[in-house]
Amino acid sequence: MRENRFLVWIVLGAVFLIVLNLPLPVLRRAKMGLREGLAPLQRALSGLTHGLEKRLSDMRHAGDLAEENRKMVEELTRLRNEALQLRALERENADLRVQLGFAQRSERALVACEVIARGDISSWWQTVRLGEGSAERVTTNLAVITHDGLIGKTTDVSRHTSDVLLLVDPNCKASARLPRVDSFGIVRGAGVSLRGEAACRMDFIDKDADVRPGDEVVTSGLGPVFPAGLLIGYVERAHRAESGLYQSADIVPAADMAALRYVFVVQAEDRQPPAEPVAEQDP
Repeated sequence: MRENRFLVWIVLGAVFLIVLNLPLPVLRRAKMGLREGLAPLQRALSGLTHGLEKRLSDMRHAGDLAEENRKMVEELTRLRNEALQLRALERENADLRVQLGFAQRSERALVACEVIARGDISSWWQTVRLGEGSAERVTTNLAVITHDGLIGKTTDVSRHTSDVLLLVDPNCKASARLPRVDSFGIVRGAGVSLRGEAACRMDFIDKDADVRPGDEVVTSGLGPVFPAGLLIGYVERAHRAESGLYQSADIVPAADMAALRYVFVVQAEDRQPPAEPVAEQDP
C-alpha cells in the first residue's frame, strides 16, 4: 500500500518536472487546450450559479411581495372598518338631528334619554332600560315617546336608570281615540307576532263607528299617565267583537320598537291643565 502511494507521488513529480521543462509554445498550446476542455464545465457551473442566484432573488422578492400584500390587506381592512364606523356615525348624527328638532318643536317638557339595555330574561321585547333616572327628573308612570310616536311608560326608576314598559306589552294599557271618527277605546299590547312584528289591539270601539285601515290612533288624555294627542299608531284591521257590543282593531305602532336608541320622557307637569287666572280684587 505504501509502495503504491510512493509510486503515485513519483509519477506526479515526474509529470510536474516534464511540464516545467516543456517549451513555451508547447506549454501555451497545452493551456489553451485545457481551457477549451474546461469551458463547457465552466458554462454549466456559471449557469447553475446564476440560476441559484435568480431563484434566491425570486424567493426574497416573493417574501417581500407577501409582506407587502399582508400590509395592504391590513390597510384595506382598517379603511373598511373606518368607513363602516363613519357611516354608523353619520346615521347616528342624522338620528340625533331628527330627535333634537323634534324636542325643539315639542310644546311638552321632555327629558332626552338613551336606551342602554333591552328587556329581561323572559321577554326581551317587553321593556327597555334608559340611562336616566330620578336625578334627571324621571319618575314612574310617565309617557315615553320618540319623534315617531308613543312607545310606553316608565315603571321602575333608580337614580340614574329607568325601565320602560313598552306599548306592545299586554300589561301596558292606554286610553285612546280615533280622531277621524271621534271614537274612543282602550289600546293594549298584543306582543310580537310570529313574523317578529310588534302589535297592539284597540278594544271597546263604538260598534257603529266607521273604522278603516290606516286610521290614526292617538292617546285620549283620559288616563292618569298619557297626555292627549300622542300618536300611538294606525289601524291595520277592524272587526266586530264576539259579543257584538263593540269593535276591536289591530293597531300597528307608529314607533319602531326594535330600533329604539334615543327616546323622550314626557314630564309630569305637562299633564296638568293650566291654572285658571285669578281675578284681581279691587283694593
